[in-house]
Amino acid sequence: MSRYDPSAFPPFAVTVDLVVLTVRDHELCALLVRRGEPPFQGYWALPGGFVRPDEGLAEAASRELAEETGLRAYSAPGHETAGPGAAGAHLEQLATYGHPQRDPRMRVVSVAYLVLAPDLPTPRAGGDASSARWAPVTELLGKSPADGVPLAFDHGLILADGVERARSKIEYSSLATAFCPTEFTVGELRRVYEAVWGVVLDPRNFHRKVTGTPGFLLPSGGTTTRQGGRPAQLFTAGGATVLNPPMLRPES
Repeated sequence: MSRYDPSAFPPFAVTVDLVVLTVRDHELCALLVRRGEPPFQGYWALPGGFVRPDEGLAEAASRELAEETGLRAYSAPGHETAGPGAAGAHLEQLATYGHPQRDPRMRVVSVAYLVLAPDLPTPRAGGDASSARWAPVTELLGKSPADGVPLAFDHGLILADGVERARSKIEYSSLATAFCPTEFTVGELRRVYEAVWGVVLDPRNFHRKVTGTPGFLLPSGGTTTRQGGRPAQLFTAGGATVLNPPMLRPES
């Protein structure tokens, strides 16, 4: 190690960016912050920030999540643990982005994380953000990249990747329950699938599929009338992490 010279290699910074998704008013929404400083001052961006010298990636993502939303994160089995104990938001590593020109300040490599949580409150701005808001994913992405809202850096690409991860993963895993409260009805879960996929599902077929998939849902023993009409049975997420058979996404 005495012959190792760190200065022989170009320095670069590492950031974490968060694709925070929730369902609000039956729409899949993403958390955005308006940048208050250059570069891209005034542009909407994904929340995130630089990784501190004394913290790991998941720790940095969990810290940024807490600063932006007040939530602590838990991770799914097989992923890094980002914050101790039960929390309120699912967090998993999404992808790494390292194009040499992605940040005009210097060489910056970003590790993106996907965050899913039930209906979240109005966000608060923090750090170098001047404001924050929830925006419908359909508005941000449009039907093609040219139709979407221009975001800072390469955050449009990161957002699109995060949304597709969520859409595909709820087909074969129980991840859709991360958008639900601890106890939920089948109708509320169906509306999550409809919001994430952007489709309308047949209520009877959906009920048959989710209640017939081993380990997907567990009856909680309670009922609710919060959706109106007759009392609906309440469920909690079961222990299954992989759905067999999967919940296949309808063709658009």
